[in-house]
Amino acid sequence: MSDVVRVTMGEDGVAEVCLNRPEKKNAWSLEMFDALAAAADRLAGTAGLRVVILRGEGGCFSSGLDLSVMQGFARDMEGLKREIATPPAGAQANRFQEPVVAWQALPVPVIAAVEGVAYGAGMQLALAADFRIAAPGARFSIMEMKWGLIPDMGISQSLPRLTRADLAKELIMTARVFGAEEAQGLGLITRIAEDPVAAARAMAAELAQKSPDALAAAKRLVEEGWTLPPGEGLGLEARLQVDIIGGSNQIEAVMAAMGGRPPRFR
Repeated sequence: MSDVVRVTMGEDGVAEVCLNRPEKKNAWSLEMFDALAAAADRLAGTAGLRVVILRGEGGCFSSGLDLSVMQGFARDMEGLKREIATPPAGAQANRFQEPVVAWQALPVPVIAAVEGVAYGAGMQLALAADFRIAAPGARFSIMEMKWGLIPDMGISQSLPRLTRADLAKELIMTARVFGAEEAQGLGLITRIAEDPVAAARAMAAELAQKSPDALAAAKRLVEEGWTLPPGEGLGLEARLQVDIIGGSNQIEAVMAAMGGRPPRFR
């Protein structure tokens, strides 16, 4: 795994994925794009994975795209356009979307611990998590409009589920910077904590004690069911429940709860 993204995993199945360019406020290089996608792919195939925490090294989540990357794009604009418009064979996401949407596709809870700033690409990565815990002084911006661009790293799959269309347009079109309290009021963060990394670890430890089958189904229930018509949503609920009810992990959850002991899930 590349040094710009550091992945660790504890015995409890909680993995931490750390953006590791603190001298650049964890700005995204092309290497970081690929390393984040590779980290998600590697974790998707890791047995015993329960929860993922996304964070930045050095007290900053991510300041967005490294300007040197943008300058490099200008040297081969046609090649860049082809790469944006043409995902790899069999994939829906292109090279620049995959490092973000891959975390939504993971069948485990993903928690973003946001310190410092989450701008541009960093903001889109945070929005792809299932939960966002931010420091009181954290700052946010969907910053692409500053450079005459739109956000195009999977924001269409995350922002519409979190806030109203007019508010989404305002944040995208103005590229303004806003604080944690406003972000919480807009529905963009889950909660504010003095130490978001510690809070994320505590939440991850709690979630790691839940049935992994039920957690995966709960994530699908919301991700896929939130915008379905009523009948289709009810059908999704039923199918997900049928898949887990009576299974070994569901039975273990019942036995552990009745016995007052920690569960031992597979």
